[in-house]
Amino acid sequence: MSDQKYASVWDAIEATPEESENMKLRSGLMMALKAHLVRADLSQSEAAKLFGVTQPRVSDLMRGKINLFGLDALVNMAAAAGLHIELRVSDPV
Repeated sequence: MSDQKYASVWDAIEATPEESENMKLRSGLMMALKAHLVRADLSQSEAAKLFGVTQPRVSDLMRGKINLFGLDALVNMAAAAGLHIELRVSDPV
């Protein structure tokens, strides 16, 4: 077993730094969307109408099925919900 330390679980399980960064962004957006739906007390059907997707798609979001969502789809859903997205890019530590 390795004693290597990782800054993120995605750094540990993804094959490349590019895939890791993509997963970090996707997971952050998914968590924000789920939190918004919970705060707004929206049903999955109501959320689907708001996002312009199907109810099963919202179910996939709520269940954390990250591999079913690309960044574009998540950004579109967040914008449809009226959420503001900020991106911060930093140099490596």
